[in-house]
Amino acid sequence: MRDVRIGLLTGGGDVPGLNPCIKAVVTRAEDAGIEVVGIRRGWAGLLHYDPDDPGGAEEWVEPLTKVKVRTIDRYGGTHLHTSRTNPGRVRRGAMPAFLEGRFPYEGEKETADCTPHVLEVLDHLGIDALVPIGGDDTLSYGVRLHREGVRVIAIPKTMDNDVFGTDYCIGFSTAVTRSVEFLHQLRTPAGSHERIAVVELFGRNSGETALITAYLADVDRALISEVPFDIERLGALLVEDRRRNPSNYAICVVSEGASMIGGQVVEYGQEDAYGHRKLGGIGQIVADALKQVTGIDMLHQQVAYLMRAGAPDSLDRMVSISYGQLAVEQLVRGHTGRMVALQEGQYTTVPVDTPVQGTKRVDVEALYDTEAYRPKVTDVLGKPMFLY
Repeated sequence: MRDVRIGLLTGGGDVPGLNPCIKAVVTRAEDAGIEVVGIRRGWAGLLHYDPDDPGGAEEWVEPLTKVKVRTIDRYGGTHLHTSRTNPGRVRRGAMPAFLEGRFPYEGEKETADCTPHVLEVLDHLGIDALVPIGGDDTLSYGVRLHREGVRVIAIPKTMDNDVFGTDYCIGFSTAVTRSVEFLHQLRTPAGSHERIAVVELFGRNSGETALITAYLADVDRALISEVPFDIERLGALLVEDRRRNPSNYAICVVSEGASMIGGQVVEYGQEDAYGHRKLGGIGQIVADALKQVTGIDMLHQQVAYLMRAGAPDSLDRMVSISYGQLAVEQLVRGHTGRMVALQEGQYTTVPVDTPVQGTKRVDVEALYDTEAYRPKVTDVLGKPMFLY
């Protein structure tokens, strides 16, 4: 293998497991005699790096060594920081001052494609292989650079576990673990006040996080993004759940992408560089509607960023370290245009453009009762560990 200088970055939302993955990439690369350059704040690092301003380089790039990453795996978050920047779709106001006027704004949303600048930066830094760690949005720009001739080995990360082409994404196990813990803790106030607890979980347009959390925590009802729900039916079910519970309470988990029949997903704010608005708020809407339908006081809680906070659990640590090592092994073997993945319990790789070829959602027919609004797992034999 010819000499390779790796550019490593993390993009999108942070999740537990990113730092162990970063450390694994650096450790494996250094052992192979490969230099690693950390790109700070995701793709924003390459967009904002000015080759004519050497004094500003430290803000956007950071040489990574074993010594520098020695302790980062003990913590959550990402040592390299992150953003949702897409250099292929830069809006007015988000353009670095030194690039203003160089790339035209086009289309209805007036975005500029700064990819030529990114390629120049990679050449200037001597980076000819990239290891982006992110979800389908972050990795989609990695696909763009792969098509421009850059060597890319991608690593899937998202607590939603919704990257198409892999059974597992860094961050998922810890998010579910956190959520189950918080749900069990909320049983105390829910039971003490004899209320119905409505707990909203992250997950965007995939209900897998909510479904698996509900399954493991054994909550009464779960609303997932894939199945619109009827509030009257839900209310009747939860009233009966509460009545049957000796402690006189019930719990309903709600995925942030869930919606009522005939309703819409609750979104707010401006679209980001990948065309997405923020989700969140459906839990409060459900709680308010249930209060009207049932007359019972509600306990509403958004777990939100606590799901992705803190250090990773053992499974996320295992997968993130293995993904990092596998990514470097691919480069050592001269491979490019791949995404590391888990399929049927085995580590493998798939084409790097796999995440943009489809969507990953809950198998409703196999895993969800659309009438009872709860997980439906009647036959575990032959199913994979996470029941996808």
